[in-house]
Amino acid sequence: MTQLIWLTIALPILGMLVNGILGRRLGRGIVSIVAPLMVLLAFGVGLGAFFETWARHGEPVTVTLWQWATIGDLSIPVSLLVDPLSVTMVLVVTGVGFLIHVYATEYMVHRDDHGHAHADRDYPRFFTFLNLFIASMLILVLGDNYLMMFVGWELVGASSYLLIGYWFDRTDEPQEAISLGAQRPVPLGSLLSPAASGMKAFVVNRIGDVGFALGVFLIWTTFGTLQFAGVFEQAVEVAEQNATVIPWICALLFVGAMGKSAQLPLYVWLPDAMAGPTPVSALIHAATMVTAGVYMIVRSNVLYSLAPGVALGVATIGMLTAFMAATIALVQVDLKRVLAYSTVSQLGYMFAAVGVGAYASGMFHLVTHAFFKALLFLAAGSVMHALHDVIDIRRMGGLKDKMKVTFTTFFIGGLALAGFPLMSGFFSKDEILAKVFEASPLLWLLGIVTAGLTAFYTFRAIFIAFFGRPRDHHLYDHAHESGLPISFALSVLAVLSILGGLLGLPVFLGFTNFMEEWLHPVIFELPHAEEAHHLALSTEYALLLTSAVVAVGGIAVAYVFYVARPAIPQNIAARFRPLFAMLANKYWVDELYNAILVKPGELLAKGLAVGVDKLLIDNVLVDGSARVVGRLGRALSGLQTGYVGTYAAATFIGVVVLVSYFFLG
Repeated sequence: MTQLIWLTIALPILGMLVNGILGRRLGRGIVSIVAPLMVLLAFGVGLGAFFETWARHGEPVTVTLWQWATIGDLSIPVSLLVDPLSVTMVLVVTGVGFLIHVYATEYMVHRDDHGHAHADRDYPRFFTFLNLFIASMLILVLGDNYLMMFVGWELVGASSYLLIGYWFDRTDEPQEAISLGAQRPVPLGSLLSPAASGMKAFVVNRIGDVGFALGVFLIWTTFGTLQFAGVFEQAVEVAEQNATVIPWICALLFVGAMGKSAQLPLYVWLPDAMAGPTPVSALIHAATMVTAGVYMIVRSNVLYSLAPGVALGVATIGMLTAFMAATIALVQVDLKRVLAYSTVSQLGYMFAAVGVGAYASGMFHLVTHAFFKALLFLAAGSVMHALHDVIDIRRMGGLKDKMKVTFTTFFIGGLALAGFPLMSGFFSKDEILAKVFEASPLLWLLGIVTAGLTAFYTFRAIFIAFFGRPRDHHLYDHAHESGLPISFALSVLAVLSILGGLLGLPVFLGFTNFMEEWLHPVIFELPHAEEAHHLALSTEYALLLTSAVVAVGGIAVAYVFYVARPAIPQNIAARFRPLFAMLANKYWVDELYNAILVKPGELLAKGLAVGVDKLLIDNVLVDGSARVVGRLGRALSGLQTGYVGTYAAATFIGVVVLVSYFFLG
């Protein structure tokens, strides 16, 4: 299967072409089969490649398809790299992506009060874009050079733009946020429309992509090649000769990761991406776009290992992002936005891991997060599907009795996200925190506080939405469990959210860490490096116990606040109103960007449009020159009288002038 790895890209592209060209003629039934089937077949190819790579003990294989371009000394082949890292990403993208496709076949079909099914009017277009998204991400993770990675990088950005803005004809919807139970909501203006959200994601990512492109250019000028193998082979020698170039490369590449993976300060697009359909949210947040930055750094681990200052900066930004996003999630009332800020926060953990050199730990959390975050988004979508697209948790309550499958799976996903003991998120997050503790106890402290906030806001949403009495009886009476495709996807992801921790069980407890051993062939070790310092066994146990206590404690506090004594959050919100306003307004970051970037940019654009384009170019250069020529023509036209005598006199005068010039001058 290794030599056929190109099929993992070709199959989703085939599905995209079939549904995009023939989808309206084939009908919903065929589209619903073609789109998921292509992704499932791609998963099968990836699974075969996994077993072959396992048999080769992780030895990488390059599959060259054709020569793309040769410009001077620059040779760019279309080649795919099959190694433990790329295979892991292929399985995550296609496996979780397949379940999201199956889920979408039910989610994109709406039922009226009489039970009649009505598919979304652009049903084939939706699955065309969804297949394109999968193919784009696979190009990114399978390319064996930075240029192919960049192509996939840009394609996932374009795909996200198309999918976030899928409902481009929908208008803005007003939103208010309420904190821990405050009696008066704090207005937040309005959510962006899908079209505006897609544009915001596109523009913010372009900012990051400028940095990424500059990093790729610097790689070429430094190493003379863009192939991963060629770059990494020269990296140590280049670092010894020039101590600044590799840190600059790493910093520029990380700017791209800030955009794609929503880290400070370029995280602002991701929460607004919720304007797209829920399957899109799940795909972006769990299996595709936002994981690109983490993958890129792990793939480039040779470079980041040689730039420890930049790597520490990556870890610091990651942990600060994790904490900031978690505090914002505390006050959100849109269920999907709670999960969106959670994604930003969890990505921060992954960057903290790769920043301290724990690349396998970062990938371990990437995999488990794909399971439980896809589960949570899809379960939130199931709630929306049952409540006529209502997602405000203040209008819910008591849903656990009406939607047992959705509640059970959401609860399991919540436990994994909160890091509840023995769930997948517990093992992956604890491993990251232990690695961070080795590098910086201060960053660990920030991480453990963030873990407590995560457990709290996750179960705040669960207790408000699923427990207690119904707050909107009309919605509650019409609530119902979702259909089989949705329940199937939720059930499989719930099992993975429970068992995913088996991929990285703690070594100090006597287990084998599969993820660490699996990725070992692609992780660079500095030559002549001192033996890594390992934590004492007592410290390992203390950190594990601390993580467990913090997770359980966060859930317990949420239970007291929102089930046992719901008056407590109201009193806290009233007492700390300014703090709540700051969190509810997301630290006014969007407003700050609007004030210092967006508005001045609009004014500059209008000034150029009016002052330069309209006045200078149109009125002076184009229309002005035309008017001058016209007036000159009209003036000269007076000489054209049609009288022979006038022409003869003009000729005589001209001859006299010429003779005078040549003979008298």
